[in-house]
Amino acid sequence: MTLISAQQTLRGLGQSSLNPSRSNLQTLCATCGEYHAAGGHADFMATMPQDPVELVDDFVKMGLYQENQLQAADGVNAYELRKALFLKRVGRGSPKREKLILDLCQQAGGLDNAMAAAFGSKAGLFFSDAIRNGQQTRREFLRNMAVGAALVSLASCGQDTAPPAGDEPADVEVGDLEKTDLQIGFIPITCATPIIMSEPLGFYEKYGFNAKVVKMPSWGAVRDSAIAGELDAYHMLAPMPIAMTLGLGSGAFGVKLASIENINGQAITVAERHKGKVNGPADFKGFTIGVPFPYSMHNLLLRYYLATGGIDPDVDVQIRPVPPPDSIAQLIAGDIDAYLMPDPFNQRAVYEGAGFIHMLTKELWPGHPCCAFAASDQWIDANPNTFRALNKSIIEAAAYAQVPENRPEIAKAISERAFLNQPVEVVEAVLTGKFDDGNGNTLDIPDRIGFDPYPWQSFANWISSQLVRWDLQGDDLAPTIIPEKGYDTVGTDVFLTDLARELATELGLEAPEEIYREETLKFDTFDPADPAAYVQQQIDEYGV
Repeated sequence: MTLISAQQTLRGLGQSSLNPSRSNLQTLCATCGEYHAAGGHADFMATMPQDPVELVDDFVKMGLYQENQLQAADGVNAYELRKALFLKRVGRGSPKREKLILDLCQQAGGLDNAMAAAFGSKAGLFFSDAIRNGQQTRREFLRNMAVGAALVSLASCGQDTAPPAGDEPADVEVGDLEKTDLQIGFIPITCATPIIMSEPLGFYEKYGFNAKVVKMPSWGAVRDSAIAGELDAYHMLAPMPIAMTLGLGSGAFGVKLASIENINGQAITVAERHKGKVNGPADFKGFTIGVPFPYSMHNLLLRYYLATGGIDPDVDVQIRPVPPPDSIAQLIAGDIDAYLMPDPFNQRAVYEGAGFIHMLTKELWPGHPCCAFAASDQWIDANPNTFRALNKSIIEAAAYAQVPENRPEIAKAISERAFLNQPVEVVEAVLTGKFDDGNGNTLDIPDRIGFDPYPWQSFANWISSQLVRWDLQGDDLAPTIIPEKGYDTVGTDVFLTDLARELATELGLEAPEEIYREETLKFDTFDPADPAAYVQQQIDEYGV
């Protein structure tokens, strides 16, 4: 659809509603469906406004938009405005119909992409205006109203094929949901992107849920809340379900890792006061280094890196848990010298001039897992259909987040105070991979963070191998609990790889048939078939 056809449709809607009586000299035009002098289509089109602002002014004169409506919309976000206008016209008050329309827009790559298809090269003129100082100018608002007008025309074009009210299919087949009002815990980091974005972007709603994400203060709080059964499901660090199920760091409590939330997406950040002094792992000797949690990929990857420089992580440095939201303050105060943290706190440190990015973790292990969507065995057993549908919604959200073109939209959605509470430019720098590293370099690394939800069993085996290597199974257990149970058994008991593949296939996504793969890291290669030999090789080479 072109801008002209949008104008035609709306001009026709406005004139037919305002002036139903027509001159006998006017006839219905077969080209545009409008009333004008016979054979005068070209003359009629020449009178149509081409500038979007003039177009909306024309709508105001025609009575389609009243002045009080213009005033009321001054404080409305442009994206929400055109979405609301669209849904009001198309949805006709039906939540199911609104979901259907949003799904169609999603298939087009998002609402903006759908509009770009309609407007062609003019799209940027309509969508580029931003709210400044909390208030829009009249011209900016009128441009956004032009977008709303075009959305109405799109709605008009599709009304014949929409299902009739009262006979609308469910968005997706989810079975009988045992529970629809859900609360899902998360830590405010970009690793949680699929879990967070599923609320504002409608992925939970699509699957029949009234779901709210609940911000948690620390990973210890996530663990304790899960054990207490306070929420329904959780954003967890990938090693946490293994540690909790085995009783490492707490009493044994069964948790399943349903899908991976993100791959890559972490970094080692060093305080600004150490700039020029840190070039490799040996230079961290004597540092106090923060990680989010003992049972985290951050702790395991940091130890892996330091050991290659002759650093014993338990002797030559102090590694301590720091809640991610506190990490920058501790870096500035001098409580820690560096940290391996999730984003956006690495990029935020650069943004604040508090530190520089020493290394992205994708350099240590391209495609490594970080965070996951998880739920307790008890909750899954009580809500099997709900769990399946919820996991499917998050896998679909992860696939949407993996598309680079969608990431600016996602950055805006998750930067809000209720979610990450971060400057949108910081979050967008992480998600798009276009960022400054604090060392004077502007980088473009599209896979700085990725969203591949497939939980490889080789991930589980590597995690278990490092829990053994660093004696992180608890002093009273000795480093034998995992080898005695068997690496593969630990992994398959906790990582729901087969279910993730099944759900991805139902969504039309590609998923591997294999559950193990050889993992290539910066300093070695991990064979998941023999984790014990891998651990011994590391100890023999680096002494720890």
